[in-house]
Amino acid sequence: MNSILSIHTVRFIALIALQVLILNHIDFLGYINPYIYILFIALYPIKNRRVVFIVLSFLLGIIIDVFLDTGGIHAAASVCIAYARPVILKTSFGTVYEHQTIKFNTVDFGSKLTYFTLLTVIHHLILFSLEIFSISRIILVLQKTLFSSIFTIFLSVVITIIFSRKPR
Repeated sequence: MNSILSIHTVRFIALIALQVLILNHIDFLGYINPYIYILFIALYPIKNRRVVFIVLSFLLGIIIDVFLDTGGIHAAASVCIAYARPVILKTSFGTVYEHQTIKFNTVDFGSKLTYFTLLTVIHHLILFSLEIFSISRIILVLQKTLFSSIFTIFLSVVITIIFSRKPR
């Protein structure tokens, strides 16, 4: 139990540090800014208590908000995807999720990519909608969502491949 707790604590801190120190300074063409911190929400264990998970997602988002001075939009987007995660898991993995037997190292790549894509697009759509907050600029919201989502999904897949342990 302590090793699992320490792994998630290290992941939480490392993803915040990566986001704040490196990725927040990437703003390519005004549209592309990866938000890799949502990997914590994506990879959090399914069997753990939901209330703790939603509180941790809020803390993750609010810490990013403090560093970016964004007034709570990351916290709102993080809590929304944390709350919607069971539906996204069921959509992506089907019966494997229903039996609570998902191991991200053993599921097929297509299901994992679907999961990351749904989670990321929903997060980014909420985030940029709250950031821009104007229906007349919906095209800008969709552009930022699309381009940032592509880059975030790519980085998420690469990071999970690099840091995944091989099943024994």
